[in-house]
Amino acid sequence: MGYVAVSGGLEAIEQSNILFNIERYKGKSRPLEVSQVKEQLYLLVDRVMGEGGLYSPELASIAIIQSGGDTFEASLLLRAHRVTLSRLTTSLPITTERMRVIRRISSAFQEIPGGQILGPTTDYTIRLLQMELLISPEEEWTKYRALLEDANIRLKNIPRSFPKIVKILKEEGLIEEPENQASGEPPFDITKHSLTFPAPRSAILQSLARGETGGLLLLAYSSMRGYGNIHPTLGELRVGYVPLIIAHPHNGNPYTVGEIKVTEAEVISRYETAEGLPRFSMGYGACFGQNEIKAISMAILERCVRTKNPKAPAEDQEFVLSHIDGIESMGFCNHWKLPHYVDFQSDLDRLRKAQNKWRASKKPYEEA
Repeated sequence: MGYVAVSGGLEAIEQSNILFNIERYKGKSRPLEVSQVKEQLYLLVDRVMGEGGLYSPELASIAIIQSGGDTFEASLLLRAHRVTLSRLTTSLPITTERMRVIRRISSAFQEIPGGQILGPTTDYTIRLLQMELLISPEEEWTKYRALLEDANIRLKNIPRSFPKIVKILKEEGLIEEPENQASGEPPFDITKHSLTFPAPRSAILQSLARGETGGLLLLAYSSMRGYGNIHPTLGELRVGYVPLIIAHPHNGNPYTVGEIKVTEAEVISRYETAEGLPRFSMGYGACFGQNEIKAISMAILERCVRTKNPKAPAEDQEFVLSHIDGIESMGFCNHWKLPHYVDFQSDLDRLRKAQNKWRASKKPYEEA
């Protein structure tokens, strides 16, 4: 592909960057602080962390401000920063039964062990704009700050762990066990190795976990509507904090260094027959922060791409994993804004020659 230099490129680029920041600051409002974005736009921060592949609410908040709120650009900034960091260690596997739950629901059963916990969500509200925010946003802030202490008291009554709904069904032999990594084989690392197909399940889960939310939803929705054969039931959705455990550098014992907020979804899908025994199949999704749409879409697609004879785009492993990375998609789309003068001039020359040849072939008939 041929490109040509743009005259005065460096100066023009510098002025373009200046204009972008002028657009951000030309209004009368005070500049956003990193703490404001991190605390008040936390769902946006969670989404950028997931797609950027780096758990850091503070850095994600910086990226959001720097990009003017463009989630694609913010995720790109975060992922670009991640590749500059040293990898100190690898966390140990954990079970999400140890999750410090703030939200837990199931659409498969009305009564579940430990109970349904609605938690922080807008799922059950009427979608009406709060026009009072235009007049007195401080009142809204004061109102909920006053409730904060009482809310903390109530949260203390939530158990430290909950049984998994899918685990109960597995014990009854009602759900198939997906194929996992072979014993002793390390998980595939998509940040170090290029994907090959068919990809192992660990690579599939990693790719889906940092996929773009809208892209995952689009493909999952196509399967929900019938372009495929996955119409799931939400076995369990969890939002909460899981411990981050590493091997202690001196004695090798498990050591908890902190916790991270995650969303986990397990969906129950159609019957499968294994060794003559009909069972449900399941799909799994987990991502950084509270991003329930992404986790559910991920779980649906994780089940879709395990279809043995794919007949729809969402069931084609290579199609799904090659198109869900929002940063790669954005990069390819943006590259069309680069100079393609040589390419297009070549296309014009070929088109003109083809038209002249076509006119020449028609001329004898017109003269006759």
